[in-house]
Amino acid sequence: MSLKLPYLISDNMVLQRNKSVKIWGWAEPGETVTVNFLGKSYMARATDEGRWEVTLPPLNAGGPYFMEIKCAHLTIAIKDILIGDVWICSGQSNMVLPMERVIDLYSEELEDCNIPFIRQFTVPDRYYFKGPLEELEGGCWEALSKETLLKFSAVGYFFAKALYKKYNVPIGLIKACVGGTPIEAWMSRETVDQFLENPEELEKLKDDSYIESVKKEQEAKIKAWFDHLESSDIGLKNQPLPFFDENCSPSDWKIVNIPATWKEMGLNSTIGVVWFRKEVDIPSCMAGKPAKLYLGTIVDSDFTYVNGKLIGSTSYRYPPRKYNIPAGLLKEGKNTIVVRVISNDGNGEFVKGKEYKLFTEDCMQDLKGEWLCKVGAHAKEPLPPQTFWQYKPTGLFNGMIAPLLNYSIKGVIWYQGESNTDRPEGYCKKFCALVEDLRKKWGDDQLPFLYVQLANFMEAKPQPCDSNWARLREEQRRALLFLDNVGMAVAIDVGEWNDLHPSNKKDVGERLALLARKIAYGEKDLVASGPLYKSMKIEGNKAVLEFSEVGSGLVAKGGGMLKHFAIAGKDKKFVWANAVIEGDKVVVWHHSIQNPVYVRYAWADNPEGANLYNKEGLPASPFTTEDEI
Repeated sequence: MSLKLPYLISDNMVLQRNKSVKIWGWAEPGETVTVNFLGKSYMARATDEGRWEVTLPPLNAGGPYFMEIKCAHLTIAIKDILIGDVWICSGQSNMVLPMERVIDLYSEELEDCNIPFIRQFTVPDRYYFKGPLEELEGGCWEALSKETLLKFSAVGYFFAKALYKKYNVPIGLIKACVGGTPIEAWMSRETVDQFLENPEELEKLKDDSYIESVKKEQEAKIKAWFDHLESSDIGLKNQPLPFFDENCSPSDWKIVNIPATWKEMGLNSTIGVVWFRKEVDIPSCMAGKPAKLYLGTIVDSDFTYVNGKLIGSTSYRYPPRKYNIPAGLLKEGKNTIVVRVISNDGNGEFVKGKEYKLFTEDCMQDLKGEWLCKVGAHAKEPLPPQTFWQYKPTGLFNGMIAPLLNYSIKGVIWYQGESNTDRPEGYCKKFCALVEDLRKKWGDDQLPFLYVQLANFMEAKPQPCDSNWARLREEQRRALLFLDNVGMAVAIDVGEWNDLHPSNKKDVGERLALLARKIAYGEKDLVASGPLYKSMKIEGNKAVLEFSEVGSGLVAKGGGMLKHFAIAGKDKKFVWANAVIEGDKVVVWHHSIQNPVYVRYAWADNPEGANLYNKEGLPASPFTTEDEI
């Protein structure tokens, strides 16, 4: 084995300041390795397994620097090293979501992102079930610039930028996150074992042949399903013309309104392919120019054509459909837009509340309203299920977190929980166990761990009701009661009812940075959180609630009465309540509840209008006063 370094130890890396830092790698057993850095030399001898390691003393922030690592026959030079603060960015899709997805909202960032002292290392997605891995499959450090901005985690970017602007210290982000993942996927075997109902499943997952056989069987069924649609779709036939052709005559097509669900369009539960077509009259101000086509989000996948040319395709339901139309394709007068939509299970939809438009720099066509549609192909059964192995317990810990544990860090930012809302009970215990385990493995029992509480999502309900999303948020809130040196960024006001992946990642990243300033950087007097429920006292027919993190005072944002408080007696039949601020307390009551026992605030999937804040502009966390949830 020749001299080899982990992918993390590479050009452009950021090393953690003010902590001992390990530099490690592999060499021939017994070989001496020398690390030269900042005028000092550190030596190690490779073990019988070929592993070596040196420890650098705590270092001050600075750079760029140069490191030389050599053995008898080889020297490796590492360039452009910074010393600053390193943060792990982990969780699921709302941490994954790159700046590319939200740049339309934050276009000004392209002119203010040339900050080479902020860097990101993207950990390749990998699951592994046989135990913790020592090394990643790849990855490199990239400095922030206009060319790399779109790859950065949006939450991570705004978090790092806020800290850099405040402290002028290099910031390194290690992005280790995978969309759709439950918390169990990120837990080590010894931690997750206490929560598993079927621990024997993990033993099966160690068998590569088992995984491969299931994969092969499922992939064959899925391919056959799509092949059937492809071969039977009348819209793809060339006689007389395929449906996407601009000269195709849609004489027998049905009129529908978009956006809408399949049911609202009268398509009932059609599984398969449905074609949509719209003629647009393009004015001279748009003709010939490059343009953009926004088609909201579509359930499930689509192929989109303009004037017979395929301009974009998306294979699943969540990404916004934002397609570029090249110069020369649009013409003055009649133009056609055709969308081939595949519904996997009959719940197809053009999602409401999104943008549906065709536009250039100075002209725009609204695409909402009447379209034509025609079913192209039917499937008898829904798309066959697929096992997402990356969701299975321990897989991502072993493959994506374990290889990072030797690398010194400042702390962790975490955005996860959506995939645990189907069974929110016990999330607090799992989360606390994960935090404590990672602290133990990183050798720092006070490692700052900052996390995002789930944002508001789905349609607002007119009456108080139960909600798995509210329960998961409560589990997240209660973790604050059991863990030290953690902070929770409340996001109950930045979500979107119709999007699991809300675009407002700036407030989220900056709220995490506020928490970091207080918890990780020692600004103890900083107001870094919105109000957090502390205690309740019953006085007659009223509940008096006390809060921490009130800052310079409680307010009802926007003025007027507090909203989204609900109250109940011992029967737990909640009704909307009156609520007023009295000093640092909130008094809650309802004339029909003479003996109040419980109060809830913002207890809903989407508690639209919840408006308890502190004067610093930070929203209160949703909560319930119930002991058990």
